[in-house]
Amino acid sequence: MRNSQLDNALDTSHDFLALTTKPVLRRRRPGQIIAVIVVCFAVVYGVWILVTNPGFGWATVGQYFLDTRILGGLAITLELTVIAMIIGFVVGLLVAVMRMSDNWLLRGVSGAYIWFFRGTPLLVQLLFWGFAAVLFPTIGLGIPWGPTFVEWNTNDVISLFAAAILGLGLNEGAYMAEIVRAGLLSVHAGQSEASRSMGFSQTHTLRFVVIPQAMKVIIPPVGNEVISMLKTTSLVIVIGVGDLLYNTQQIYAQNLKQIPLLIVASIWYILLTSILTLAQSRLEKKYSKGNALLLGKAQR
Repeated sequence: MRNSQLDNALDTSHDFLALTTKPVLRRRRPGQIIAVIVVCFAVVYGVWILVTNPGFGWATVGQYFLDTRILGGLAITLELTVIAMIIGFVVGLLVAVMRMSDNWLLRGVSGAYIWFFRGTPLLVQLLFWGFAAVLFPTIGLGIPWGPTFVEWNTNDVISLFAAAILGLGLNEGAYMAEIVRAGLLSVHAGQSEASRSMGFSQTHTLRFVVIPQAMKVIIPPVGNEVISMLKTTSLVIVIGVGDLLYNTQQIYAQNLKQIPLLIVASIWYILLTSILTLAQSRLEKKYSKGNALLLGKAQR
């Protein structure tokens, strides 16, 4: 029976093709052809400029690409990125939890924190931390308006590197708080209610039930923040921290080869950003597969 139905279907398809006299033609798209020509011309012209223009100084780029000063600044840039993101994530998690608290005081404090750090430029915050000794020449422990038991020089406690970390980390915490809060809100309230009905405390519910599920929503934008932080660290040049851009500037201040040295810094930033982008893409695919599996199970 099945064979006869299959034969009838094949015969019908052959009859249809036999009745079709006009060949199947592809739709002409002259706009795409013109666009391809324009793009190819732009690429060739750009490569020609890069090769023939002596101002780029590719020999100088190759000379300083692996220079110890460049690599040292690169290490500082990576340290700033990692430490600032860790501080930002921890602070953001705490502020987000405070923001969602039933306590009006905690909500107010977290809201004020986000309002202040998102409302002032990061460059200004870095300068304030860098010149903290002007406001507070010493930092000590003691009784307010009373005796001081221990006292330190502010410049010794808050070095330039520490000022950069504080400026970047605390500013990132304000943005990370909103990302974490969005992730926490993405978890259905029934999850928390079910956990509380099983005897979990509010802290345990948050730690073992809500946060693990919220991470699926939190991780992708966190990847964007890491990439952004890598480039934002270049702002610490205003307080004299020896990162990649600062060391690059110090070199071209001596040899007056600004463009080649800036190309060196740009290439390093592009390489690191590409690596982070690839890692973020794979991480997002991993979690999207998890969501697809959960959706398939739910539909079954």
